[in-house]
Amino acid sequence: METRLTFRYDREADILHIDKCPPYATQESEELGDEVIARINPGTNEIENLEVLFFSTRLLRNELFDLPVAADLRVARKQGA
Repeated sequence: METRLTFRYDREADILHIDKCPPYATQESEELGDEVIARINPGTNEIENLEVLFFSTRLLRNELFDLPVAADLRVARKQGA
């Protein structure tokens, strides 16, 4: 099963949303530190969404922005390519 990430910035709340699926009410939330919130599937304990708070101020810092999560990223290839 292919999973795509979507990135959405809420300018009013200054939050970057990184989503594997739409958020839903039964997800659990956990702060990972540095104002990053993970929304977790209660059955699998997989991170399904990340919320990066105060995102615009991070862009002004002169340091790397590091998400404290492990990822297995691959290129999504079209069939026949």
